[in-house]
Amino acid sequence: MSEEKKVFTDSGIEIKRLYTDPVPMSEQPGEFPFTRGVQPDMYRGKLWTMRQYAGFSTAEESNKRYHYLLSQGVMGLSVAFDLPTQIGYDSDHALAEGEVGKVGVAIDSLEDMQTLFKGIRLEDVSTSMTINATGFILLAFYTALAKQQGADLKKISGTIQNDILKEYAARGTYIYPPKPSMRIITDIFEWCSMEVPKWNTISISGYHIREAGSTAVQEIAFTLSNGRAYVKAALEKGLDINVFGKRLSFFFNAHNNLFEEVAKFRAARRMWAQMMKELGATDPKAQMLRFHTQTGGSTLTAQQPLNNIARVTVQTMSAVLGGTQSLHTNGYDEALSLPTEEAARIALRTQQIVAYESGLADTVDPLAGSYYVEALTNEVEAQAWKLIHSIDAMGGSVSAIEQGFIQDEIARSAYNYQREIETGEKIIVGVNKFQVNETDSIPLFKIDDSIRQLQSEKLASLRNRRDPARVDQMLQLLSDRATNGENIMPAVLEAVENLCTLGEIADTLREVFGEYKG
Repeated sequence: MSEEKKVFTDSGIEIKRLYTDPVPMSEQPGEFPFTRGVQPDMYRGKLWTMRQYAGFSTAEESNKRYHYLLSQGVMGLSVAFDLPTQIGYDSDHALAEGEVGKVGVAIDSLEDMQTLFKGIRLEDVSTSMTINATGFILLAFYTALAKQQGADLKKISGTIQNDILKEYAARGTYIYPPKPSMRIITDIFEWCSMEVPKWNTISISGYHIREAGSTAVQEIAFTLSNGRAYVKAALEKGLDINVFGKRLSFFFNAHNNLFEEVAKFRAARRMWAQMMKELGATDPKAQMLRFHTQTGGSTLTAQQPLNNIARVTVQTMSAVLGGTQSLHTNGYDEALSLPTEEAARIALRTQQIVAYESGLADTVDPLAGSYYVEALTNEVEAQAWKLIHSIDAMGGSVSAIEQGFIQDEIARSAYNYQREIETGEKIIVGVNKFQVNETDSIPLFKIDDSIRQLQSEKLASLRNRRDPARVDQMLQLLSDRATNGENIMPAVLEAVENLCTLGEIADTLREVFGEYKG
C-alpha cells in the first residue's frame, strides 16, 4: 500500500486512519465480517459515490437534469422511472393515462433510452436504475445503447434494483407471480456474469420497506431475508456464489435517529457476511454487503419544508458514519412535489459539505468503540435475527410474503408510529409541535399531462418506421424462450434492438407467466 497522506483536524491534531481500544480490536475494516466497513481505508481512499436520483417527464427533460447534475459534481446517475414504465405499459396504453412522466421518466423504447443519455458516454458513468418488474427490459435498453456507443460491455457499470420480493411486501409495482419473477432475476444474474460482469445485478432494497412504515430492525431483517432467497434461487440454478455474490448490492434508508441508523448499517454488514459464508461463499468480495443509501422520503414534512434540509443533513451523516458506498440526498421540497433544480442542488451540496468540510470521511468507522454504538449494533442484530428465524420457520421470504406475515408486520409498525405522532409521544418538529402559520409558498415542480401525447406520438412514429414482421418474430422468440425455460435475456436484447417496445415485451411475458393479483 502506498504511503498514506496525513489528515489533521482544524486544530492541527493528526487523525489516525483507524481508532481501536487500547487492547486492539480483533476485527479490522475490510475483513470478515465487515462490521467496520468493506474497505480497509474507506473514504480516505475514495469517497462514496454521490448519486442523485432524478427522472421526470420525457427523456429530453431528464437528460437536461442529468447534464446539470454532472456539471455540479455528481459522480453517478440514478434514474427514476414513471409508473407505466415500472409496471410494463407503454405511454399510450389506457392504464397509463394520468401517470406518464409524473413520478419519473417515461421510457417506452430504445429510442427513448438514446435520448435519455444523449451526450453521456455510458462507459464513463455509473448508472443506477430504480426498476424492478421491468428491470430486465431497461437493462436490455441500456446494454443496447452501450453497444451502439461502441462501449466495452466488460467496463459498463451500474445497478438495476431488480428486487421483486419487496414489491409484493411493500411497494406494489409487480407484474408476474413470485416464481416466474424469481426466474427472470436469476436469468439476469446468469447473463450479466457473462456479458456485463461489472454490473450490479440486484439492489436488494430495504428502502421501500422502511418507507412503507417498518422499523430499522425490520428493514434489515426483511431485506437480508429477501437477499438470501435470491441467493438460494441462484444456487438452485447452478450459479457460482463466488461469482454472482460479488454483484449483489443493497439499498437502505437513512432516518433521523443517527445512532440507530449507524448501528443498523454495521449490523447488516455483519449479518450478511455470516449468511453468505453459511451459503458457501469463500471469496471475501462475495461476503461483503455493499450498499447505496437514500435519505428518508417519508421523514420529510410538507409543513415548514426548509426544516427538511436539517433532517437530510442528519440522515446523510448517519449513512456516512455507517459506511455507505453511495448516497442520494432528498430535496427539501419532496413532500410537496418532485424536486426543483434548486432543491436538487442543495441536496447535493449537503453531501459535498459532509464529505469535504465535516471531517466525517477522515477516519474509518469513527463511532466504533462507543459503548452505545457497539451495544446498539449488537441489539439491532439480535432482534433482526429473531425476525429472520420467524421467516425461516415459515419456509423463507417467498412463503412469508404469500402468507402476509411481512406485510402485517410493516403495517403494525406504521400504525404504531402514526399513533405516537398523533398522541404527541413522538415529536415531529413543525407537525405536532413548534407549528407556525405558514403564508410563504415555495416554488413547486409540476409535470404537464401533455407528456402522454408527446410519448404517444413518438410511439406511433416508431411503429410506422420499424419492420413489423421482424418485431413479431422477436416477440415469438421471447415467448418460446420463456416457455421452454431458456435464459430470456439474449431474446430481450434482440427484441429491443429491433425496436420492440417495453409494453410489448412485458405483454409477451404476461401471456406466458400470467399476472400477480396480490
